[in-house]
Amino acid sequence: MKLLKSLNLRGWLLVGTAVCGVVLAGAVATFGSSARAGAALEERKLPMKFNWVACEPNCRGWVSAVGIITADTPKNFEEFVRGRQLGGATVVLDSSGGSVNDAIALGRRFRNLGLLTTVGMSVQNRGGQGARPAVASEAYCESMCVFLLLAGKKRYVPEAAHVRVHQIWMGDRADDARAASYNAQDLMIVERDIGRLAKYTFDMGGAGDLLSLALNVPPWEDLHELDAAELKLTNLVTTDLVADVLPDVNVSAPAMAELAPKAQDRVSEQPEHPQASSSSTKTAEALVPTGTAPATTSQK
Repeated sequence: MKLLKSLNLRGWLLVGTAVCGVVLAGAVATFGSSARAGAALEERKLPMKFNWVACEPNCRGWVSAVGIITADTPKNFEEFVRGRQLGGATVVLDSSGGSVNDAIALGRRFRNLGLLTTVGMSVQNRGGQGARPAVASEAYCESMCVFLLLAGKKRYVPEAAHVRVHQIWMGDRADDARAASYNAQDLMIVERDIGRLAKYTFDMGGAGDLLSLALNVPPWEDLHELDAAELKLTNLVTTDLVADVLPDVNVSAPAMAELAPKAQDRVSEQPEHPQASSSSTKTAEALVPTGTAPATTSQK
């Protein structure tokens, strides 16, 4: 009897240890996912960075573009391109937007290089030596990032991705757009940049529906997320096959709700053309109105 009780006690201890192990493993996994999501959100608050994600020998690599588009972004991209053969490569976007004119300049450069575009977050799979990178599809392409997406010769948007649009506005008055004061010069700047954006949209093969959807959402309202039908209506999507832009790459959709944007971004001001007069150095900006306070790292 004593032996039986001893065995029963030992069995319960083993079961309890196993349960604790499972619980701890789940907690570690959840913590790891949250940590990666938090890190991704912090990157999206910073100026856009470009990284080459190598995926050899079984698949070609891609360009990871994460962060907000600032006055320095086109120049930084040129530095990134130098010495690389990027013709026909894919750009994986995770961005909350930024400067209108700088996004236009960068988008035209994408098209000149014949780049392909998609939305996602580059992740390195764990698994020791030889583990291949992958793309997590639950990422965000908002505001002017949508027009960067449009620059791809081929464009794919995974089901789990969030593509969201809204109006461009004066960046220094977006916090309380309805209460701010505006003059004729401000109106000229906004209308000028809308004209530039319209020309760019049609040059890239986009539809007027994209402009219509974006310009119907004022900065004091939530961004409008494009559904599958609208992605096709606006010509943002040109293919339903991920293999057309990321052949032989694992594309997954992990649960990463923490990636949702939680702050407004501020971007630098710069004219589309260097020869523009000093009175044109201001630009309307595409911001991300989320109803929360501006980020403390915002740029003016």
